[in-house]
Amino acid sequence: MTEHTFYEYVKAHTTDFFDYIRFRSISAQNQEIPETADWLVQQFNALNAQQATKWNDQGGNPVVFAEFKGHSDKTILFYNHYDVQPPEPLAEWRSDPFEPTVNDGKIYARGICDDKGELMSRLTAIQYFQTHGGLPVNVKFFVEGGEEVGSPHIEDYVAAHREALSSDVCIWEGGGKDENDHFQITCGLKGIVDFDLSVTTADKDIHSSLAAYAPNAAWRLVQALASLRSPDGKVLVKGFYDDIEPLDDTTRAFISKMQFNAEKAANNVGLKRSLITDDPAYQLVNGATMTINGISSGYEGDGIKTIIPKAASAKADCRLAPGQDPEKVFDLISKQLVANGFTDVKLHYNIGEKPFRTNMNDPFVKLNERVAKSVYGNNVAVIPNTPGGGPAYPFYDVLHDPILMVGIHYAGSGPHAPNEHIRVTDYQQGTVFMMELLDAYGKEGEADAK
Repeated sequence: MTEHTFYEYVKAHTTDFFDYIRFRSISAQNQEIPETADWLVQQFNALNAQQATKWNDQGGNPVVFAEFKGHSDKTILFYNHYDVQPPEPLAEWRSDPFEPTVNDGKIYARGICDDKGELMSRLTAIQYFQTHGGLPVNVKFFVEGGEEVGSPHIEDYVAAHREALSSDVCIWEGGGKDENDHFQITCGLKGIVDFDLSVTTADKDIHSSLAAYAPNAAWRLVQALASLRSPDGKVLVKGFYDDIEPLDDTTRAFISKMQFNAEKAANNVGLKRSLITDDPAYQLVNGATMTINGISSGYEGDGIKTIIPKAASAKADCRLAPGQDPEKVFDLISKQLVANGFTDVKLHYNIGEKPFRTNMNDPFVKLNERVAKSVYGNNVAVIPNTPGGGPAYPFYDVLHDPILMVGIHYAGSGPHAPNEHIRVTDYQQGTVFMMELLDAYGKEGEADAK
Protein backbone atom coordinates (compact mmCIF):
# COMPACT_ATOMS: atom_id res chain seq x y z
CA MET A 1 0.00 0.00 0.00
CA THR A 2 1.53 3.30 -1.07
CA GLU A 3 0.53 6.94 -0.82
CA HIS A 4 0.18 6.98 -4.62
CA THR A 5 -2.31 4.09 -4.45
CA PHE A 6 -4.27 5.89 -1.74
CA TYR A 7 -4.47 9.07 -3.84
CA GLU A 8 -5.67 7.24 -6.93
CA TYR A 9 -8.38 5.51 -4.92
CA VAL A 10 -9.61 8.69 -3.21
CA LYS A 11 -9.71 10.64 -6.48
CA ALA A 12 -11.86 7.89 -8.02
CA HIS A 13 -14.21 7.71 -5.01
CA THR A 14 -14.57 11.34 -3.86
CA THR A 15 -18.32 11.41 -4.58
CA ASP A 16 -19.20 7.96 -3.22
CA PHE A 17 -20.97 9.24 -0.12
CA PHE A 18 -22.58 12.40 -1.50
CA ASP A 19 -26.03 11.02 -0.60
CA TYR A 20 -25.16 11.74 3.04
CA ILE A 21 -25.16 15.48 2.29
CA ARG A 22 -28.66 15.31 0.81
CA PHE A 23 -30.29 14.56 4.16
CA ARG A 24 -31.67 17.70 5.80
CA SER A 25 -30.55 16.51 9.23
CA ILE A 26 -31.21 19.78 11.06
CA SER A 27 -31.39 19.00 14.78
CA ALA A 28 -32.63 22.49 15.72
CA GLN A 29 -35.67 21.92 13.49
CA ASN A 30 -35.98 18.15 14.07
CA GLN A 31 -35.68 17.41 10.35
CA GLU A 32 -34.70 14.02 8.88
CA ILE A 33 -32.87 12.86 11.97
CA PRO A 34 -34.18 9.24 11.98
CA GLU A 35 -33.68 8.92 8.23
CA THR A 36 -30.05 10.06 8.46
CA ALA A 37 -29.29 7.71 11.34
CA ASP A 38 -30.84 4.78 9.44
CA TRP A 39 -28.76 5.63 6.35
CA LEU A 40 -25.57 5.60 8.39
CA VAL A 41 -26.37 2.19 9.87
CA GLN A 42 -26.93 0.91 6.32
CA GLN A 43 -23.59 2.33 5.15
CA PHE A 44 -21.66 0.82 8.04
CA ASN A 45 -23.28 -2.54 7.40
CA ALA A 46 -22.45 -2.27 3.70
CA LEU A 47 -18.81 -1.75 4.74
CA ASN A 48 -18.97 -5.05 6.68
CA ALA A 49 -19.01 -3.66 10.19
CA GLN A 50 -18.99 -6.24 12.96
CA GLN A 51 -21.93 -4.35 14.32
CA ALA A 52 -23.80 -1.19 13.41
CA THR A 53 -26.66 0.00 15.54
CA LYS A 54 -28.57 2.96 16.92
CA TRP A 55 -28.48 3.84 20.61
CA ASN A 56 -31.63 5.51 21.94
CA ASP A 57 -31.45 4.54 25.60
CA GLN A 58 -30.26 7.89 26.99
CA GLY A 59 -32.76 10.11 25.18
CA GLY A 60 -32.35 12.75 22.50
CA ASN A 61 -31.47 12.04 18.90
CA PRO A 62 -30.08 8.54 18.29
CA VAL A 63 -26.36 7.84 18.43
CA VAL A 64 -25.07 5.61 15.63
CA PHE A 65 -22.40 3.18 16.83
CA ALA A 66 -20.34 0.94 14.55
CA GLU A 67 -17.41 -1.37 15.12
CA PHE A 68 -14.89 -2.86 12.69
CA LYS A 69 -12.29 -5.54 13.35
CA GLY A 70 -8.74 -4.93 12.11
CA HIS A 71 -5.45 -6.81 11.95
CA SER A 72 -3.98 -5.13 15.06
CA ASP A 73 -5.16 -5.10 18.66
CA LYS A 74 -5.01 -1.29 18.60
CA THR A 75 -8.39 0.47 18.52
CA ILE A 76 -9.19 3.94 17.15
CA LEU A 77 -12.48 5.59 18.11
CA PHE A 78 -13.88 8.19 15.69
CA TYR A 79 -16.30 10.84 16.92
CA ASN A 80 -18.55 12.59 14.39
CA HIS A 81 -22.02 14.13 14.30
CA TYR A 82 -24.63 13.84 11.58
CA ASP A 83 -26.74 16.89 12.41
CA VAL A 84 -26.16 20.25 10.73
CA GLN A 85 -27.06 23.89 11.16
CA PRO A 86 -30.11 25.37 9.39
CA PRO A 87 -29.17 26.71 5.93
CA GLU A 88 -30.77 30.15 6.30
CA PRO A 89 -30.44 32.78 4.90
CA LEU A 90 -31.24 30.81 1.74
CA ALA A 91 -31.00 33.86 -0.53
CA GLU A 92 -27.24 34.02 0.10
CA TRP A 93 -26.57 30.49 -1.17
CA ARG A 94 -25.30 30.17 -4.73
CA SER A 95 -26.54 26.58 -4.94
CA ASP A 96 -28.98 24.25 -3.19
CA PRO A 97 -27.48 23.79 0.30
CA PHE A 98 -28.54 20.14 0.38
CA GLU A 99 -27.31 19.23 -3.07
CA PRO A 100 -23.52 18.81 -3.06
CA THR A 101 -22.25 21.07 -5.82
CA VAL A 102 -18.70 20.97 -7.18
CA ASN A 103 -17.61 24.30 -8.62
CA ASP A 104 -14.13 25.74 -9.18
CA GLY A 105 -12.46 22.95 -7.24
CA LYS A 106 -14.76 23.29 -4.21
CA ILE A 107 -17.66 21.23 -2.86
CA TYR A 108 -20.53 23.41 -1.63
CA ALA A 109 -23.18 22.07 0.78
CA ARG A 110 -24.54 22.55 4.26
CA GLY A 111 -22.50 20.32 6.55
CA ILE A 112 -19.74 19.48 4.09
CA CYS A 113 -17.26 21.12 6.47
CA ASP A 114 -19.12 20.72 9.78
CA ASP A 115 -19.20 17.76 10.00
CA LYS A 116 -20.46 15.49 7.22
CA GLY A 117 -17.42 15.85 4.99
CA GLU A 118 -15.24 14.56 7.82
CA LEU A 119 -17.27 11.37 8.16
CA MET A 120 -17.42 10.90 4.39
CA SER A 121 -13.63 11.04 4.33
CA ARG A 122 -13.38 8.44 7.08
CA LEU A 123 -15.92 6.17 5.37
CA THR A 124 -13.84 6.37 2.20
CA ALA A 125 -10.77 5.27 4.16
CA ILE A 126 -12.71 2.34 5.67
CA GLN A 127 -14.05 1.42 2.24
CA TYR A 128 -10.55 1.32 0.80
CA PHE A 129 -9.13 -1.00 3.44
CA GLN A 130 -12.18 -3.26 3.47
CA THR A 131 -11.70 -3.86 -0.26
CA HIS A 132 -7.90 -4.13 -0.04
CA GLY A 133 -7.19 -6.79 2.56
CA GLY A 134 -8.85 -5.39 5.68
CA LEU A 135 -8.31 -2.64 8.22
CA PRO A 136 -4.89 -2.25 9.86
CA VAL A 137 -6.50 -1.54 13.26
CA ASN A 138 -9.80 -1.97 15.04
CA VAL A 139 -12.09 1.00 14.37
CA LYS A 140 -15.16 2.26 16.22
CA PHE A 141 -17.51 5.10 15.33
CA PHE A 142 -19.64 7.22 17.66
CA VAL A 143 -21.83 9.46 15.48
CA GLU A 144 -24.32 11.63 17.35
CA GLY A 145 -27.24 13.71 16.13
CA GLY A 146 -27.39 16.55 18.63
CA GLU A 147 -24.04 18.34 18.45
CA GLU A 148 -25.51 21.47 16.86
CA VAL A 149 -27.94 21.84 19.78
CA GLY A 150 -25.30 21.37 22.47
CA SER A 151 -24.99 17.54 22.73
CA PRO A 152 -27.32 17.50 25.76
CA HIS A 153 -27.12 13.71 26.28
CA ILE A 154 -23.49 13.04 25.41
CA GLU A 155 -22.25 12.43 28.96
CA ASP A 156 -25.02 9.91 29.59
CA TYR A 157 -24.27 7.97 26.40
CA VAL A 158 -20.53 7.79 27.08
CA ALA A 159 -21.08 6.67 30.67
CA ALA A 160 -23.73 4.09 29.73
CA HIS A 161 -21.66 2.61 26.88
CA ARG A 162 -18.20 2.87 28.37
CA GLU A 163 -17.34 -0.76 27.60
CA ALA A 164 -18.48 -0.61 23.96
CA LEU A 165 -16.50 2.61 23.44
CA SER A 166 -13.31 1.23 24.99
CA SER A 167 -10.40 2.31 22.77
CA ASP A 168 -6.76 3.32 22.77
CA VAL A 169 -7.01 6.67 21.01
CA CYS A 170 -9.73 8.96 19.68
CA ILE A 171 -9.90 11.05 16.51
CA TRP A 172 -12.42 13.86 16.96
CA GLU A 173 -14.54 15.55 14.34
CA GLY A 174 -13.22 18.39 12.30
CA GLY A 175 -9.87 19.86 11.51
CA GLY A 176 -7.84 20.86 8.49
CA LYS A 177 -5.71 23.77 7.38
CA ASP A 178 -5.20 27.15 9.02
CA GLU A 179 -5.05 30.60 7.41
CA ASN A 180 -1.46 29.82 6.30
CA ASP A 181 -2.64 26.60 4.64
CA HIS A 182 -0.73 24.55 7.22
CA PHE A 183 -2.33 21.25 8.21
CA GLN A 184 -3.27 21.32 11.89
CA ILE A 185 -3.09 18.56 14.46
CA THR A 186 -5.14 19.88 17.34
CA CYS A 187 -4.82 18.37 20.81
CA GLY A 188 -7.83 19.77 22.63
CA LEU A 189 -10.90 21.97 22.76
CA LYS A 190 -11.92 24.98 24.76
CA GLY A 191 -15.01 24.71 26.90
CA ILE A 192 -18.11 26.86 26.68
CA VAL A 193 -20.91 28.20 28.82
CA ASP A 194 -23.85 29.64 26.90
CA PHE A 195 -26.48 31.74 28.67
CA ASP A 196 -29.28 34.26 28.20
CA LEU A 197 -29.77 37.58 29.97
CA SER A 198 -33.02 39.52 30.30
CA VAL A 199 -34.40 42.55 32.09
CA THR A 200 -37.85 44.14 32.35
CA THR A 201 -38.32 47.77 33.44
CA ALA A 202 -42.04 48.37 32.80
CA ASP A 203 -45.31 46.60 32.01
CA LYS A 204 -45.49 48.15 28.55
CA ASP A 205 -43.44 50.21 26.11
CA ILE A 206 -43.41 53.91 26.96
CA HIS A 207 -43.40 57.08 24.84
CA SER A 208 -39.79 58.19 24.46
CA SER A 209 -40.61 61.72 25.63
CA LEU A 210 -40.80 60.25 29.13
CA ALA A 211 -37.14 59.23 29.03
CA ALA A 212 -36.58 62.18 31.37
CA TYR A 213 -37.69 59.91 34.22
CA ALA A 214 -38.56 56.42 32.91
CA PRO A 215 -35.91 53.65 32.97
CA ASN A 216 -35.03 52.03 29.64
CA ALA A 217 -34.64 48.23 29.50
CA ALA A 218 -32.25 48.40 26.54
CA TRP A 219 -29.91 50.82 28.29
CA ARG A 220 -30.17 48.81 31.50
CA LEU A 221 -29.09 45.60 29.78
CA VAL A 222 -26.32 47.29 27.79
CA GLN A 223 -24.92 48.79 30.99
CA ALA A 224 -25.10 45.42 32.75
CA LEU A 225 -23.22 43.75 29.90
CA ALA A 226 -20.63 46.53 29.77
CA SER A 227 -19.96 46.01 33.48
CA LEU A 228 -18.78 42.46 32.77
CA ARG A 229 -16.15 43.10 30.09
CA SER A 230 -13.67 45.85 29.26
CA PRO A 231 -13.28 47.27 25.72
CA ASP A 232 -10.01 45.35 25.25
CA GLY A 233 -11.71 42.01 25.92
CA LYS A 234 -10.80 41.47 29.59
CA VAL A 235 -13.60 39.80 31.55
CA LEU A 236 -14.32 41.83 34.70
CA VAL A 237 -15.86 39.00 36.70
CA LYS A 238 -14.16 38.29 40.03
CA GLY A 239 -12.48 34.87 39.96
CA PHE A 240 -13.15 34.34 36.25
CA TYR A 241 -9.52 33.52 35.39
CA ASP A 242 -8.52 31.86 38.68
CA ASP A 243 -8.91 28.21 37.63
CA ILE A 244 -7.11 28.35 34.27
CA GLU A 245 -4.36 25.73 34.34
CA PRO A 246 -0.81 27.06 33.90
CA LEU A 247 0.81 26.03 30.63
CA ASP A 248 3.67 23.53 30.79
CA ASP A 249 6.90 24.13 28.88
CA THR A 250 5.94 21.79 26.02
CA THR A 251 2.64 23.58 25.40
CA ARG A 252 4.31 27.00 25.58
CA ALA A 253 6.87 25.83 23.03
CA PHE A 254 4.12 24.76 20.61
CA ILE A 255 2.35 28.10 21.03
CA SER A 256 5.60 29.93 20.24
CA LYS A 257 5.80 27.99 16.97
CA MET A 258 2.27 28.93 15.91
CA GLN A 259 2.36 31.24 12.90
CA PHE A 260 -0.83 33.25 13.31
CA ASN A 261 -1.40 35.35 10.20
CA ALA A 262 -3.43 38.33 11.40
CA GLU A 263 -3.95 39.77 7.92
CA LYS A 264 -5.29 36.54 6.45
CA ALA A 265 -7.43 35.85 9.51
CA ALA A 266 -8.97 39.33 9.26
CA ASN A 267 -9.52 39.03 5.51
CA ASN A 268 -11.25 35.64 5.85
CA VAL A 269 -14.11 37.24 7.78
CA GLY A 270 -13.80 40.84 6.60
CA LEU A 271 -12.88 42.47 9.92
CA LYS A 272 -13.44 46.23 9.91
CA ARG A 273 -11.38 46.98 13.01
CA SER A 274 -8.01 45.82 14.33
CA LEU A 275 -7.58 42.77 16.56
CA ILE A 276 -8.30 43.26 20.26
CA THR A 277 -5.13 41.46 21.40
CA ASP A 278 -1.41 41.71 20.74
CA ASP A 279 -0.96 37.96 21.31
CA PRO A 280 -3.68 36.14 19.34
CA ALA A 281 -1.85 32.79 19.33
CA TYR A 282 -1.83 32.61 23.13
CA GLN A 283 -5.40 33.88 23.44
CA LEU A 284 -6.68 31.32 20.93
CA VAL A 285 -5.10 28.53 22.97
CA ASN A 286 -5.38 29.59 26.62
CA GLY A 287 -7.43 32.75 26.71
CA ALA A 288 -10.99 32.82 28.07
CA THR A 289 -13.60 35.09 26.50
CA MET A 290 -17.04 36.59 26.96
CA THR A 291 -19.05 37.28 23.82
CA ILE A 292 -22.42 38.92 23.18
CA ASN A 293 -24.08 36.79 20.50
CA GLY A 294 -27.11 39.02 20.02
CA ILE A 295 -29.27 41.70 21.66
CA SER A 296 -32.97 42.32 21.18
CA SER A 297 -35.15 45.14 22.51
CA GLY A 298 -37.89 47.53 21.52
CA TYR A 299 -38.85 48.42 17.96
CA GLU A 300 -36.53 47.05 15.26
CA GLY A 301 -38.65 47.44 12.13
CA ASP A 302 -38.60 49.98 9.30
CA GLY A 303 -39.44 53.60 9.88
CA ILE A 304 -39.70 55.43 13.19
CA LYS A 305 -41.26 54.36 16.47
CA THR A 306 -40.04 56.49 19.36
CA ILE A 307 -40.45 54.31 22.44
CA ILE A 308 -38.71 53.32 25.64
CA PRO A 309 -38.52 49.51 25.52
CA LYS A 310 -40.12 47.70 28.43
CA ALA A 311 -37.84 44.64 28.11
CA ALA A 312 -34.50 43.63 26.66
CA SER A 313 -32.72 40.32 26.22
CA ALA A 314 -29.35 39.09 25.06
CA LYS A 315 -27.56 35.86 24.28
CA ALA A 316 -23.95 35.39 25.34
CA ASP A 317 -21.25 32.77 25.68
CA CYS A 318 -17.88 32.35 27.34
CA ARG A 319 -15.13 30.22 25.79
CA LEU A 320 -13.24 28.53 28.59
CA ALA A 321 -9.63 27.43 28.92
CA PRO A 322 -8.58 24.11 30.50
CA GLY A 323 -9.26 24.21 34.23
CA GLN A 324 -12.39 26.33 34.05
CA ASP A 325 -15.80 24.82 34.81
CA PRO A 326 -18.88 26.12 32.94
CA GLU A 327 -21.28 25.94 35.88
CA LYS A 328 -18.84 27.69 38.20
CA VAL A 329 -18.21 30.43 35.63
CA PHE A 330 -21.96 30.95 35.21
CA ASP A 331 -22.31 31.27 38.99
CA LEU A 332 -19.48 33.82 39.11
CA ILE A 333 -21.17 35.92 36.41
CA SER A 334 -24.47 35.83 38.31
CA LYS A 335 -22.76 37.00 41.50
CA GLN A 336 -20.87 39.74 39.64
CA LEU A 337 -24.08 41.20 38.23
CA VAL A 338 -25.49 41.36 41.74
CA ALA A 339 -22.29 42.97 43.04
CA ASN A 340 -22.46 45.51 40.20
CA GLY A 341 -26.01 46.50 41.20
CA PHE A 342 -27.89 44.63 38.46
CA THR A 343 -30.06 42.42 40.67
CA ASP A 344 -32.95 42.84 38.20
CA VAL A 345 -31.02 41.25 35.30
CA LYS A 346 -32.02 37.61 35.05
CA LEU A 347 -29.71 34.88 33.75
CA HIS A 348 -30.61 31.52 32.23
CA TYR A 349 -28.04 28.73 31.79
CA ASN A 350 -28.35 27.08 28.37
CA ILE A 351 -25.46 24.67 27.89
CA GLY A 352 -21.99 24.05 29.22
CA GLU A 353 -19.08 21.95 27.97
CA LYS A 354 -15.82 21.47 29.83
CA PRO A 355 -12.46 22.16 28.14
CA PHE A 356 -9.67 19.62 27.83
CA ARG A 357 -6.21 19.24 26.36
CA THR A 358 -4.39 16.02 25.45
CA ASN A 359 -0.84 15.65 26.77
CA MET A 360 1.24 17.01 23.91
CA ASN A 361 4.02 14.54 24.65
CA ASP A 362 1.69 11.59 24.01
CA PRO A 363 3.10 9.12 21.42
CA PHE A 364 -0.10 9.40 19.37
CA VAL A 365 0.54 13.13 18.92
CA LYS A 366 4.01 12.37 17.64
CA LEU A 367 2.69 9.66 15.28
CA ASN A 368 0.15 12.09 13.80
CA GLU A 369 2.86 14.68 13.28
CA ARG A 370 5.16 12.18 11.56
CA VAL A 371 2.42 10.91 9.24
CA ALA A 372 1.22 14.45 8.49
CA LYS A 373 4.71 15.51 7.41
CA SER A 374 4.85 12.54 5.03
CA VAL A 375 1.66 13.80 3.36
CA TYR A 376 1.87 17.60 3.77
CA GLY A 377 5.62 18.15 3.97
CA ASN A 378 6.73 20.70 6.56
CA ASN A 379 3.44 22.62 6.37
CA VAL A 380 2.19 20.99 9.57
CA ALA A 381 1.24 22.73 12.82
CA VAL A 382 0.63 20.99 16.14
CA ILE A 383 -1.88 23.08 18.12
CA PRO A 384 -2.53 22.68 21.86
CA ASN A 385 -6.27 23.23 21.43
CA THR A 386 -8.80 24.82 19.15
CA PRO A 387 -10.51 28.08 20.21
CA GLY A 388 -13.84 26.34 19.62
CA GLY A 389 -15.67 23.92 21.87
CA GLY A 390 -17.29 20.54 21.64
CA PRO A 391 -18.48 17.64 23.80
CA ALA A 392 -15.10 15.89 23.98
CA TYR A 393 -14.50 16.14 27.72
CA PRO A 394 -16.69 13.13 28.66
CA PHE A 395 -14.68 10.93 26.27
CA TYR A 396 -11.43 12.23 27.73
CA ASP A 397 -12.68 11.87 31.31
CA VAL A 398 -14.30 8.42 31.01
CA LEU A 399 -12.22 6.65 28.34
CA HIS A 400 -8.86 8.31 29.17
CA ASP A 401 -7.97 8.37 25.45
CA PRO A 402 -5.67 10.93 23.89
CA ILE A 403 -8.02 12.87 21.61
CA LEU A 404 -6.84 14.67 18.47
CA MET A 405 -8.60 16.69 15.80
CA VAL A 406 -7.54 16.31 12.17
CA GLY A 407 -9.59 16.81 9.03
CA ILE A 408 -10.38 18.07 5.57
CA HIS A 409 -11.47 21.73 5.68
CA TYR A 410 -9.51 25.00 5.44
CA ALA A 411 -9.67 28.43 7.03
CA GLY A 412 -12.10 29.76 4.42
CA SER A 413 -14.61 26.90 4.55
CA GLY A 414 -17.29 28.97 6.30
CA PRO A 415 -18.98 26.43 8.59
CA HIS A 416 -22.50 27.49 9.67
CA ALA A 417 -22.50 30.21 6.97
CA PRO A 418 -24.13 30.30 3.51
CA ASN A 419 -21.98 28.63 0.83
CA GLU A 420 -20.19 26.39 3.33
CA HIS A 421 -17.62 24.43 1.38
CA ILE A 422 -14.37 22.51 1.30
CA ARG A 423 -11.72 22.28 -1.39
CA VAL A 424 -11.63 19.01 -3.32
CA THR A 425 -7.85 18.77 -2.97
CA ASP A 426 -8.08 19.20 0.83
CA TYR A 427 -10.71 16.46 1.01
CA GLN A 428 -8.57 14.09 -1.00
CA GLN A 429 -5.36 14.96 0.82
CA GLY A 430 -7.01 14.67 4.23
CA THR A 431 -8.46 11.27 3.33
CA VAL A 432 -5.03 10.04 2.25
CA PHE A 433 -3.62 11.29 5.55
CA MET A 434 -6.25 9.25 7.42
CA MET A 435 -5.38 6.14 5.40
CA GLU A 436 -1.70 6.64 6.15
CA LEU A 437 -2.45 7.18 9.85
CA LEU A 438 -4.49 3.98 10.13
CA ASP A 439 -1.75 2.07 8.34
CA ALA A 440 1.00 3.53 10.56
CA TYR A 441 -0.93 2.96 13.78
CA GLY A 442 -1.54 -0.64 12.74
CA LYS A 443 2.19 -1.18 12.19
CA GLU A 444 2.88 0.26 15.64
CA GLY A 445 0.45 -2.27 17.06
CA GLU A 446 2.18 -5.12 15.24
CA ALA A 447 5.56 -3.95 16.57
CA ASP A 448 4.23 -3.78 20.12
CA ALA A 449 2.90 -7.32 19.84
CA LYS A 450 6.32 -8.74 18.87
